[in-house]
Amino acid sequence: MEEIIGGHEAQPHSRPYMALVELTHDGKEEECGGFLVEEDIVLTAAHCWGSPMSVILGVHDIKFQEKTWQKIPVKKAIAHPNFNNGSGRNDIMILQLNRKAKLTAAVGLIRLPGESDYVRPGQVCSVAGWGNISDSEITSKLHEVDLVIQEDFQCECRMPYYDRTTELCAGDPQKKMCPSLGDSGDPLICKNVAQGIVSSGSEKGTPPSIFTKISSFSPWIKKTIKYLQLEESP
Repeated sequence: MEEIIGGHEAQPHSRPYMALVELTHDGKEEECGGFLVEEDIVLTAAHCWGSPMSVILGVHDIKFQEKTWQKIPVKKAIAHPNFNNGSGRNDIMILQLNRKAKLTAAVGLIRLPGESDYVRPGQVCSVAGWGNISDSEITSKLHEVDLVIQEDFQCECRMPYYDRTTELCAGDPQKKMCPSLGDSGDPLICKNVAQGIVSSGSEKGTPPSIFTKISSFSPWIKKTIKYLQLEESP
């Protein structure tokens, strides 16, 4: 589960859409990142699946519980049907919360890409998370880092499973700035739109990193959320 290396501490609650995802997998308690896209819907990476699961919203320091915190159990976790744990492709999951979050200054939504929201190589985006901040240093506070979108070949030549139709390649190979351990599921934000989800990186913790390209999954996201909402209606 990936981390933020080469970044800095985020301004507390400056990213109100961030969700800390707590899960149990193979008897072990783990954490991932996620982000709130509807009052009761969080997006994360499919490889962050576990049972049980819950999310905490309104968090800055995971060791210091503030009044802003909202801890909500996950009612349903729907991973993409074509998720492949071996290759990491289609690494996206929708979490339906047990109840709607209360939107506050510290808890808010992030927009998903529309048809006119493009991501191009050279564009500067950002990612935030609670993962490790160096090979040996962990942090409990939300950190963020700016990443430059790369040409697809930068990921294709390093990571054989990279799929340019459903994934984004981000992080300058010359700079040690990237997500890392604990950052899986965190959003890649470009112009205030969630364009990617932290999926995987190189084993050495060097850029670039692979992000699930959210726009490729827009029809599935819309269809699944609609299905969940129809189930809820009386």
